[in-house]
Amino acid sequence: MKTTLIVNANIVNEGRIQQLDVLMKNGRFEKITSQINPEEADEVIDANGKYLLPGLIDDQVHFREPGLTHKANIFTESRAAVAGGITSFMEMPNTVPNALTQELLEDKYQIAAKNSLANYSFFMGASNDNIEEVLKTDASKVCGVKVFMGSSTGNMLVDNEDTLNNIFSKVPMLIATHCEDEATIRANTAKFKEQYGEDVPIEMHPIIRSEEACYLSSSLAVKLAKQHGSRLHVLHISTGKETELFDNSIPLEQKKITAEACLHHLWFSDEDYKEKGTLIKWNPAVKTAQDRDTIFQALLDDKIDVLATDHAPHTLEEKQNKYFSAPSGGPLVQHNLLALIEFYKQGKISLEKIVEKASHNVAKLFRIVDRGFIREGYHADCVLVDLDTAYTVSKENILAKCKWSPFEGHTFPASVVTTFINGNKAYDNGQIIEHGVGERMAFKA
Repeated sequence: MKTTLIVNANIVNEGRIQQLDVLMKNGRFEKITSQINPEEADEVIDANGKYLLPGLIDDQVHFREPGLTHKANIFTESRAAVAGGITSFMEMPNTVPNALTQELLEDKYQIAAKNSLANYSFFMGASNDNIEEVLKTDASKVCGVKVFMGSSTGNMLVDNEDTLNNIFSKVPMLIATHCEDEATIRANTAKFKEQYGEDVPIEMHPIIRSEEACYLSSSLAVKLAKQHGSRLHVLHISTGKETELFDNSIPLEQKKITAEACLHHLWFSDEDYKEKGTLIKWNPAVKTAQDRDTIFQALLDDKIDVLATDHAPHTLEEKQNKYFSAPSGGPLVQHNLLALIEFYKQGKISLEKIVEKASHNVAKLFRIVDRGFIREGYHADCVLVDLDTAYTVSKENILAKCKWSPFEGHTFPASVVTTFINGNKAYDNGQIIEHGVGERMAFKA
């Protein structure tokens, strides 16, 4: 394995920016100090003052394999991820078949072992009747258990009260929830169908999948977690009201109830449906500008702990259907870091805070072994970024299999230069280096 030395980089890590040299050897950070002898390395990269960040860890993606590979697969989407500086991902169980048994879960790990450019983990899925399978999950090898407390793509809805109590009382590992109240959504849908028939405008999406639907469900999850002492992680917070459910008075390591924000809820608002239409149809829905701003503030205030993408590609043909037929979700892994850097350039967030929320805190929250930081002895996952070279998103440079992006035509103020996975280049100056260097993540159970 090649030994690589990066010199003259501004390292953004653990709340500071320092110009240091970094030596990567045998897949790990060997030395991080002010001057390292170039003769110690097979390759020396002069960063010329560019910024070196720990690789991003995305705790919520849908890479669609197995069963939905016309939309995406682990190989194509991990390529897009590493091009965007994401070095590790956690993938959701609503593939086909749903990952509801240990065997089906392990099948996904076998695919990733052959095909993933990035490091990986897969959530075990919960349903109304698989608690025995859920309880077999090895917390040292699997990131968590996913519970859909509202139906979404793949319909793994867990709506039985006894089942929810069972899961929250018996599952010792992290429980990640999709929170939208199904009864509220159905009632709202019926109301708008009465008014519009099948031609409901996309602008009604955040009213159908409303603030009330989100809050009813997420507050129930928090109540169950407090009642049973569970480790709860509420995914993709989409309303300002929900941020009131979370605590910022204790350090993350002491929290049993945590929350995630996703890029689309920080970037878009309901004002964008007019231009973007179903391309920005997500569950939970993108809501008001006030919701967006409150979520952003909660992220800065540490009520929300981590940043993710909920990367969930569909074909453009599928997305261009009418409201009810257009599936929810979109591709985001390739442009997530660039969007976050644009927020930094706008003065909304510091580089240190981006790294905290998208790398450090994900590693802490999921208790990932030796990742998420630029530290001696840790896996050498990192990304070199150029803050001053712009990058325009076009059909030609989109790497997700679906070949579209809600950011198409947008010019970001920065670009990803090189992404290292376990000390190996996986992306370099616009080129993917296609060898499977991703590893299965391990967790402190």
